Amino acid sequence: MNFQGQDLPVFKANLHTHTTLSDGKFSAAEVVSLYREAGYDVLAFTDHWKTNPVSSYETQGMTLLSGMELHPGGPRNITWHFLALGLPEDFEANREWQAQECADAILNAGANFFIAHPYWCGLTSAELLSIRGALGLEVYNSATRYIGRAYNMQIWDECLDFAARCTAIAVDDLHATRDLFRGFTMICAKDRSPAAILAALQAGQFYASQKPLIHSLNYRDGVFTADFSACQEVILLSNRPRKLPGLVLDSEGPGTRPQSMTHLEADLSALPAGCYVRLQIQDSEGNYAWSNPIYPGC
Repeated sequence: MNFQGQDLPVFKANLHTHTTLSDGKFSAAEVVSLYREAGYDVLAFTDHWKTNPVSSYETQGMTLLSGMELHPGGPRNITWHFLALGLPEDFEANREWQAQECADAILNAGANFFIAHPYWCGLTSAELLSIRGALGLEVYNSATRYIGRAYNMQIWDECLDFAARCTAIAVDDLHATRDLFRGFTMICAKDRSPAAILAALQAGQFYASQKPLIHSLNYRDGVFTADFSACQEVILLSNRPRKLPGLVLDSEGPGTRPQSMTHLEADLSALPAGCYVRLQIQDSEGNYAWSNPIYPGC
């Protein structure tokens, strides 16, 4: 993938996975086999309150990341769900931690974290903004679709509206067969080593998807360009209420003949400092992909 002028390998990842070590239905070995056979490159083990001994696992050619899903106390008697990635395998969590204590412990251990399924939790953007140190959130979570709360675009944009630097991943949150292969993250890294994958996540060098693929993503000299698989809806979202180039369904009203796009170019030079722009595309089957935000004028 050409990402911001660099031709980088892209690695398909599921970053939220549970096994029989907590409440998952599959053993670690079974999970690795499932994702390897489905063409994934990277798999993060994120059991509740527990790390996995990933260094002892048979990788089957995949990159395995040590992680954990932690649940510190939160507002209004809501429990946070922090998705920590890159934790030492001997990391010990304290179930009495409050949210910022937990966040600080993750960061002090040399790891990073995303806020998992905030809509499912019932959290607001103001509450997310109170947490220091998160890389971002899950824009899509397969396991939460059964109660209609799989998507987190609005809360993501609300965080961005308040100038938070917030990236987004898509995940399966695997517990059972029904969660498999519905949300993934494509990571642009120099190689597939755990260190390179984690560094790319920290740098925002990735995009989230349910199926559409982004082939290039660049912003230079005020011009944004992107190439992607054919999509019927292509939108540049921003906190500046102006029409930006793109494509929407029924653009000329009901009965409009479906169109598709594979390339977008937009002059963003007139946008002021302090705004963000992110690409959101949707294919003919209703599957989304999301780029991370860029910040014109910054």
